[in-house]
Parts: sequence; C-alpha cells; structure tokens
Amino acid sequence: MNMLKNFLPAMMLACGLLVAPSTFAKDPEAAKAGDAAKSGDKTDKPHKDDEINLPPFPADKTVRQSVTLDGRELKYDATVGSLSVIDEKGKTIASVMFTAYTVPGANRPVTFALNGGPGAASVYLNLGAIGPKRVQFGAEGDSPSDPATPIDNPGTWLSFTDLVFIDPVGTGFSYAQVPEEEAKKRFYNPKSDVEYLSRVIFDWLVKNERLTSRKYLVGESYGGFRGPRITHYLQTQLGVAMNGEVLVSPYLDPGASNNRDLSPLPWMLTLPSISAANLERQGKLNDAAMASVVEYTRTEYVQDLLKGPADAQAVERIVKRVTELSGLDPNFVRRSGGRLETQAYLREVYRSEGKLGSRYDSNVTAYDPFPFAPVQQNNDPILDSIIAPTTTAMVDFVTHTVGWKYSGRYNALSYEVGNLWTDSPDKEKQANGLERGSAKELRESVAIDPKMHVLIVHGWDDLSCPFMASVLIVDQMPVMGMAERVQVKEYPGGHMFYSRPQSQALLKSDVMKMYAAH
Repeated sequence: MNMLKNFLPAMMLACGLLVAPSTFAKDPEAAKAGDAAKSGDKTDKPHKDDEINLPPFPADKTVRQSVTLDGRELKYDATVGSLSVIDEKGKTIASVMFTAYTVPGANRPVTFALNGGPGAASVYLNLGAIGPKRVQFGAEGDSPSDPATPIDNPGTWLSFTDLVFIDPVGTGFSYAQVPEEEAKKRFYNPKSDVEYLSRVIFDWLVKNERLTSRKYLVGESYGGFRGPRITHYLQTQLGVAMNGEVLVSPYLDPGASNNRDLSPLPWMLTLPSISAANLERQGKLNDAAMASVVEYTRTEYVQDLLKGPADAQAVERIVKRVTELSGLDPNFVRRSGGRLETQAYLREVYRSEGKLGSRYDSNVTAYDPFPFAPVQQNNDPILDSIIAPTTTAMVDFVTHTVGWKYSGRYNALSYEVGNLWTDSPDKEKQANGLERGSAKELRESVAIDPKMHVLIVHGWDDLSCPFMASVLIVDQMPVMGMAERVQVKEYPGGHMFYSRPQSQALLKSDVMKMYAAH
C-alpha cells in the first residue's frame, strides 16, 4: 500500500508522486441512476438507500453535429447516455455515463476510450486528443482562464472509427449507488475496476447492436494500465475480442520504479525523458539524438550505476555524462550521484526563474508559490491547470449542446476517488493488484489473438509515465508472429503530447496505419 499511496494522487490522469488535497467534501448532488434505455423507462430508477438520495440520470440524448476535416464536412451523431452496473443479484449499484460519436454507414469500427487516474474522466482524450472537437490545454502558455471554446479537431479519429468515451464510477457524472465502503470493493480497486468496465463495454455493444463491428480500445495513463487487462478479460471472460489497442502514455509496470537504492531501473526510466527535455530546450530533439541517449542508458549508465559509489571512476563518468544530458548544474548532479529524482529535478531545472516544471511535461512550467520550502508544496503545474477548461467545456457540451440535462457535480479529475482507491478488495495483491502491472495481460492477449495489434505511444518529455518503461517492457516480450504487431512510438511533448498539433498529427497517422492492418 505504501507504493499505492505515493502514486495514486498524481495518477489522476497519469502516474507520479504528487500531493493531492487531504480533505474532501462529499458532494450531495453527485449522480445516481440506472440505464433508462435498457429498462424502457424515460428516466433512471434510483436504487433505494437511506444514504443516497440523488437525482436520476435523464434518458440518452442524441444531436447531429459536423466537423470539417481536410476541407470536407463529416456529419455525425453525438450521444450522451448511461449504462447501469448490475450486481450478481440484479441490483443496480452504479450508473456510468458515456459520450459516443457515431457516423452512419456500414462496416464502421468502434473504439472505446478511457482515461486514467484512477479518478479521471474521459474528457482528456475526448476534448484533447481524438474526439471531433478539441479545447486547448496542457501546453506551455495555456491558462485555465483561456476561453474553453471547442473547435474542430484535425486530429480526431472519427474519420475512420466511431468513438465511445466512458467515464468510470466517480468521474464525469458517473457514480456509485452503494455506500462508500461497498463502492471501494465494487469499483475502486484494479480487479473490480477492470471487470465492471469490461461489462460496460460489452453492454454498450449489445445495446447498440455493434457486437460484430471491429473493436478497439484506447487508454491513457492509468487507462493504459486498464487496457491490457480489459482486453484480456473481454477475450477470456465476456467473449469479446478486440482487434487492437492503443496505449497512450501508459502506466504498465509500477513495480519498475521501486527499490531505488539497489535497482538501476528507476533511474534508467527517467534519464532519457530528462535528456529529451534538455534537447528540446536547445532545439536539438530528434530521433537520432534520442537513440544515442537510449543507447547510453542501456549500456554505460546502467553498468556504472551497478558498480556503486565505491567505484570513484564510475561516479565521475556518471556525473560528467548526466550533467551533459540534463543541462543541470554539475554540483547538483554530483550531490544526486547522477540519480535524478523527478521532483527535485523539476524544481532545480527552473529554480533561477522561480518556476517549476511539470511531471507530465517538464518543459511546461508555472511559478513556484513556495520557492523557499525544502520540498515542493503545491500540486503539479499541469494537473491543476487543466481541470477548469476541461470541466467548463464538457459540462457545456453535455448540458447545453446535447441537452442532456443533469444537475449533479461533474468530476473531470476526482481526488476523492484516488484517495478511496485500494490495491485489491480481497488482498490478492500479487494476482490482481496494482503493483503487478499489466505487462502479463499484454503478453497473454497478444498470444491469444495472432491478428491483434498494439500501439504504445509516449511523449519524450513525460516523467510521470516515461517512455523508457514501455520500451524495456516490449523489448522483453517474445516475438509472436510479426514483430510489428506490438510497437512503441515516441513524439515531441509530454504525457499529453497531443496538445501539440504536430505530435497529434503523428499519432493519428500511426493509429490509422494500425487500423488499416485489419
């Protein structure tokens, strides 16, 4: 649990070591309901519970919209609706909101999208990366008070796949209809999370008569942790096979960052991303430069780390090379032993400007409100700044544009859910918990289906879920058929590299190639 407590607050969209608010007020207006479409009613019938007395969800609502892509108008249906989560006795225990964009026509694939956290709604992938409309956030110079006006998104995937964005329980308007302790067992742990979300995907396919469509899954950050597990659970338990999955800045192996005193892995994972940020500040970031950084990390760096402080020559080599790669003061690098702890680095690199770098993109900065404190006192510069624009844009879209009227609180990013999250409801941590990661299910799902493809994508500058972890994980996988069935790609930017138009375009191009393989 110690690792879990360290990681979860910062994984609200990603993963990392940040401080979340310590207290939260329970929201008396959080959502409560069932699935009107499945029951045939016009509104949800709330589960009766003395502790829960909240307004029901309205019936699903659809409006016709359009987006202009490459000079052509693409018309689509935007639907906001909900699906019930039913327990083994047939009782509704939660209602899950979804947002779907569908284009009329035959043989359209469908892609399900999940963000991370735990505690993040799907709005970040929706309005930031792949939905038909986008709002700018997460890049250097973006402000929470900038107009949250959606515009046509040239990077949308809607031109080649329908899109269904799912808000897990406790995010968006979705919420549990059971008391908190039961909700922790039913929803707020890795095992239960995967099982009920898999069933939501299954139920959407049945409800919309799309079981025979080609099917894909995209997950960002902790959504990338969910991705392989959901894919495997759908394959082996619910009988639904995904044609492919796209893992965006995924959190695949939490255990790789453990044991910093002995294992070289934690430092190997972050040095390449720190180096990428330095190269970018110099205007020298490119594939060739990063290939050299990765090669050094795999060879001389890890060898010298393993020799330890007793080998003075190894220490000198590390300090010299890490200083060159990071652009930091050599005294700071020496005091760190060439082992650059992420939060210390993010304060040091911009200390002279009185600013902090973000864990999610170290070249995105904000002023440090506590510059003389011994450690960082405030939350991450990106994490807090993106809540306002995404919440404003999404609530206006849902309630005004679509007209799905609901008065509950919308959680783009719920710290409360993160604090409620547990590793496993049944203490089977090695079998089902967070620390084991999802690399096992990634291997197994690829082995089961020789036609399934996996694309893992990262931003160079991401220190929350660094690309090097995915590179090492995939390198250790056996080749099962064609090697290109599982690929890792990197782009300029950080955790939300798609906030940069060029990187978003590269992502779309690579994803289209994967979909074309089917």
